[in-house]
Amino acid sequence: MDNSQYLPVRHVCLLLMPVRSALIESPGLSFRFEVTGLKEARYDSFLSSTLRGAMTDDPLIRTRLVFHLGGYDPHMLPEKSYRRFIRELKRFEKTWCAAAAVSPLSVAADEATWQITTTGPNWRVETRYCLVRWDDIIKAVARRPWWQRFPLSQVAFLDFTAAGALWGYIRTNWRYALFFLYPFLLFDIFIIIAWFTGDFLTKVSGSIWIGVIAGLLMLVALVRGPSRWLGIVTLFDDWIFSTNYIHAGYPVLEKRFDFIAKDIDTAARSAHVDEILVVGHSLGAVLAIDLLDRVLKGNPSIGVSLPRVAFLSVGSSILKIGLHRGARRFRGSLQRVAAASGIFWAEYQALTDVMNFYKTNPVSEVGLTAIDRPAVRIVKIRNMLDPASYRRIRRNFYRVHNQFISGNERRTPYDYFMLVCGPLSARQQVESPDGAASAFDANGALIGSDPDHHEPNHHAAA
Repeated sequence: MDNSQYLPVRHVCLLLMPVRSALIESPGLSFRFEVTGLKEARYDSFLSSTLRGAMTDDPLIRTRLVFHLGGYDPHMLPEKSYRRFIRELKRFEKTWCAAAAVSPLSVAADEATWQITTTGPNWRVETRYCLVRWDDIIKAVARRPWWQRFPLSQVAFLDFTAAGALWGYIRTNWRYALFFLYPFLLFDIFIIIAWFTGDFLTKVSGSIWIGVIAGLLMLVALVRGPSRWLGIVTLFDDWIFSTNYIHAGYPVLEKRFDFIAKDIDTAARSAHVDEILVVGHSLGAVLAIDLLDRVLKGNPSIGVSLPRVAFLSVGSSILKIGLHRGARRFRGSLQRVAAASGIFWAEYQALTDVMNFYKTNPVSEVGLTAIDRPAVRIVKIRNMLDPASYRRIRRNFYRVHNQFISGNERRTPYDYFMLVCGPLSARQQVESPDGAASAFDANGALIGSDPDHHEPNHHAAA
């Protein structure tokens, strides 16, 4: 099936009926379901069938627990992430002819959570979405004054270069090497501009002090203005964080991951969900490896029996850290996660995303034992959007990078919201050549699904 030729189907409006609410609790886990348009008896039947679903071999997903670890983004606070999720979810609804209801946001110190109910003509999924927080750590890095951050960024550059990471980037993906060099080269240009400004005014005024002051003022102006507009400050902070992560770690983050790892273990042991899905985007994929390694230390056999456990690294920066010679602790975690038989791991990569490592295996590229993991899938971001939409974003590398966690306008082999909120397991979607696209008809119905067993939405209308 040529997905590049697939055109968006017409949106089918799903009429929402009055909402009922129910709370299902298990040790360490709770779901609040918003049940739409179901009569009392059928509502009770739905809840009981939902709980049974996790204990059977039925490949369809009815309940899912998602842990999302985002990349280094100082703007994605929990509230903004929640609003962005809702906005992008609307694209998913239109593309797949589905309906979705989202609960209010709940923010705690370690994670922000919300519940999503997604329904189609003959399927329904309840998802608890947990955004693992590390925005506080990003804020702490950004609170340093610029006269500290810029020298520290140069230390980070020298550290990654001396440790062989830059050569590793050139060897595995030259685009990422350019991405690494980009902020440092621009800053060097700013210094040259400031130098020539000072030199010129020294000659004109005949005073070296006027030249020095003018040069410093020019550098400050460039740091306060263009360096922020061009994203240099954020990228410097990113590399400062990465250097500290490799050499010293972050005790606050480690404690947080220990806490969340226990939550994942509890959810797996209680078996009240059909699938546990961990998603790591960008640098968040590195943190997801760290988190899953902690889960495995407490439960080495997680995922061997139900519920299913899957890990998706999307647009990931695993090699950003893994290719640094000093990242021995991280490579150990990477090896253990890759070898875990109960965790299904897939890595999605794209050529047009300069912030990921295209056509690479993040395990073998760092010299670890060659195993048949992860399942590497190459996707085309331009096929996820309508041509006009793609033309608007194609020169915005950050926005292209974020398409991995955005809603699609076309049905393609990769769809973040279908993986997070859809009725097919992550493994099913990864192993299918066209993802979920061929599993649904034009009206959003799951082909071959038993409507009596999966409680259809009888209120769908064209």
